[in-house]
Amino acid sequence: MCGIFGYIGDDENSAVKAIRGIKDLEYRGYDSWGIIVKTPNKIFYKKGLGKVSDISEDNFKSVNGTMALGHTRWATHGKVCIPNTHPHFNQDRTLAVVHNGIVENYQELKTEIENKSKAQIFRSQTDTEVIPHLINFFLHDGISFEEAVMRTCRKLKGRFAFVATHKDYPFIMVARSGSPLVVGIGDGEYFVASDTPAFLDYTQTVNYMGDGECAKMSHGGISFFNFHNGKKVTKENKIISWSKSDASKKKWNHFMIKEIMEQKESLERARNQKKEDITKAVEIVKQSSSVYLVGCGTAAHVCMGAEYMFSDIAGTRISFAHASEFHKYLPFLNNKSLVIPVTQSGETADVLEIIEAAKKKKSKILSIINVRGSSVERESHHFLPINAGPEIAVASTKAATSQMITFLALTFALADKTRQGNHALKKYISAINAWLTKELLKDIKGIAKRIVATDRLFVIGKSSNYPAALEAALKIKEVSYIHAEGLAAAELKHGPIALVEKGTPCIALLANDEYKNDVLNNVEELKARGAFMIGIGPEKNKIFDRFIQVPDIGHASSVVNIIATQILAYYLATLRGLDPDKPRNLAKSVTVK
Repeated sequence: MCGIFGYIGDDENSAVKAIRGIKDLEYRGYDSWGIIVKTPNKIFYKKGLGKVSDISEDNFKSVNGTMALGHTRWATHGKVCIPNTHPHFNQDRTLAVVHNGIVENYQELKTEIENKSKAQIFRSQTDTEVIPHLINFFLHDGISFEEAVMRTCRKLKGRFAFVATHKDYPFIMVARSGSPLVVGIGDGEYFVASDTPAFLDYTQTVNYMGDGECAKMSHGGISFFNFHNGKKVTKENKIISWSKSDASKKKWNHFMIKEIMEQKESLERARNQKKEDITKAVEIVKQSSSVYLVGCGTAAHVCMGAEYMFSDIAGTRISFAHASEFHKYLPFLNNKSLVIPVTQSGETADVLEIIEAAKKKKSKILSIINVRGSSVERESHHFLPINAGPEIAVASTKAATSQMITFLALTFALADKTRQGNHALKKYISAINAWLTKELLKDIKGIAKRIVATDRLFVIGKSSNYPAALEAALKIKEVSYIHAEGLAAAELKHGPIALVEKGTPCIALLANDEYKNDVLNNVEELKARGAFMIGIGPEKNKIFDRFIQVPDIGHASSVVNIIATQILAYYLATLRGLDPDKPRNLAKSVTVK
């Protein structure tokens, strides 16, 4: 889940480019950072702890070189400290590597390297450090830098991406197996990064690297190879449809609130699916004897909500499991099965592992994605893009609701109600846009002030608002560090209500449906135990101490209720003096298992 950046070109200010690049990737990890620059006389490197966004680019303007690497870390192997910070080197510091992913067999490789060297040459606790030492050993055998990198890749197990440079070679080597890497092609300069925002200041032309591929980036161009057999790979240039300004805060204090408010546009883009894409998706679902939804974190909650949509709207039974627990369904997959993975990044390690396992069973893959060109898109038989645009804040907001709208569009089409569903979705989104105002933000901020000092709270809902309650609790936990628990409303009586005492904040998510009175009865039970009740729904009720009124939008009630709790989570974080864009211990794209 780290961020990788590499540059080679004519610009001698490559150090500044590297700092800017990893600042734009900081959502992937912000424990520590480092850069390395090949100057005319030596290899310059600098490492630091904490956020690279706090570092001034001016500190690096005097470092001249036309080749640079950068890295921002989310710690997996080894604590957060300078020795564990990237880049990592070989023994004589002539070769440097930045890496994302996990080398699963690093202990075995480390023992092998130490036995060969007959010395203690490791300086860190990381799995990454085996990579430069392996490359170095192969170089000592007299082979080329390119071949040394490919042989190293063949020895590594796990999902990884890395970039390597050597002081004696005028090019950069790049390799990918499971973890994301994309190449940017500029005017006389070339980039490689974990995600495109790192170089969108300079180019929107990209090549997507596939699994088992490496690349040689030089001042004269880029060559791609299959690192298993050394054969050349031909790439097709792709153009990124969005610009750097789409991934900037603009007038907002944080990405999270900007992306919450961008739902005015993103929901409409999600609704406006291409007719042929929806038609093909419906055909795939109808041809399948069993359908399974899979996701992680917020995407898992969206999948749970989609179960209700498939049932209520299309009368179709499907199953859901978190990607990390999907193995319970693998024995039942076959060539008539369909797996629907949901992922914002398209690079979630657990999801990609399930896709690989499902394809071995000859099952079809229909993915719901945001990032185009991602691994999940390339591994899918068909996909529906949610078109949410870049989402930089670690806590997902607009991508989650765009996924929900996409599922609504799919389930209406599956029920042969495409026109009716399209009309309904237009109406729903129009109501959300009219409701999502600065006055609403002010009202919800007032409620956040009332409960900001709490150390725990509960969120309840029923039917499709049960997974919405889970998502609301997750969002509050992620950014405010308040212990929040989401519950199916009726489950309160089966244990959790023992934790409710006078003043405990409890949030009830409601819709104008047949379950409304059931939830209100559960609210009465909470009130009887002294809970401070916050209601979110279309109709006010005197039972609540505070109320957030939302539009009455039928099947999309969970969408608008989630948006209200996203705003509440944001203000709980900022009122507690926290950065909602970069929650502690989290990263945007979970590319490790």
